[in-house]
Amino acid sequence: MRPRGFDKPIYMLPFDHRASFQKQMFGWTGSITQEQTAQIAATKRVIYDGFKTAITLGVPKDRAGILVDEQFGADILHDAVKRQYLTACSAEKSGQDEFDFEFGDEFDRHIEAFHPTFCKVLVRYNPEGDRAPNARQSGRLKRLSDYLQTERRSMYMFELLVPPLQSQLERFHGDKATYDTDLRPKLMVQAIQELQDANVEPDIWKIEGLDRREDCERVVAAARRGGRDKVGCIVLGRGEDDSKVCRWLETAASVSGFIGFAVGRTVFWDPLIALLNKAISPEDAVNQIANRYLRFAELFEQRALAAA
Repeated sequence: MRPRGFDKPIYMLPFDHRASFQKQMFGWTGSITQEQTAQIAATKRVIYDGFKTAITLGVPKDRAGILVDEQFGADILHDAVKRQYLTACSAEKSGQDEFDFEFGDEFDRHIEAFHPTFCKVLVRYNPEGDRAPNARQSGRLKRLSDYLQTERRSMYMFELLVPPLQSQLERFHGDKATYDTDLRPKLMVQAIQELQDANVEPDIWKIEGLDRREDCERVVAAARRGGRDKVGCIVLGRGEDDSKVCRWLETAASVSGFIGFAVGRTVFWDPLIALLNKAISPEDAVNQIANRYLRFAELFEQRALAAA
């Protein structure tokens, strides 16, 4: 059994989006053709080129990582592993409310095809929600946890989303922003504890942005309870605008235990849309992505140093 946890700085550029890429960026629904698959893969290559450019501009290579899916990014993953970047590959079916494996019982074979630094799952888990799907998810997630503890070459990255129940929104008169600040942090802590009690043991928790420092501290305390001292937390961007993401990064970076971020759509979405609309060149898109990613890395690093 390998030691649990990852507590080194890590700045992830996630672009493992699948269903959302097809529908929201290209307007495609249902099954897609080989030509359409190749078009999405080429678009993701632009993001990857931006990532590599950002490293030449100053993002520390030992802290830089990508999160990409096998469906559209297999070649990117293989290349990134060869270049010794930090890598993560998604294991969940895309666009599902309840977690299940993308490749069913063969999930292990697909992890071993790449041996990424991290195997990532995205999970929607509200502890006040229906117990049956929560229990089903926990069972599948424990299975992956057990496998990764013995597989040794890939660690466990857990993206926790706590979407509001209708009854929870009604407490705040339908105000999602108030739910995010007043209830979601407590539910996140509860969800982490329930999953740990179900023997789900991530090395990194990927956490929705938090506005208050004390909420970040409570999340870290939950993630590291019971001797899990090296487990790290990173903050995700949720596709929000620059100002909100910057605020989340500054807040998280001031708290020991938050080791970095995973910000994707805020970095690449607008440049890619402009590229697809032929408003900018591929080179311009690469440079815009690189500079956005670099800016977030510098912001987190500076704030973390100031807080140390």
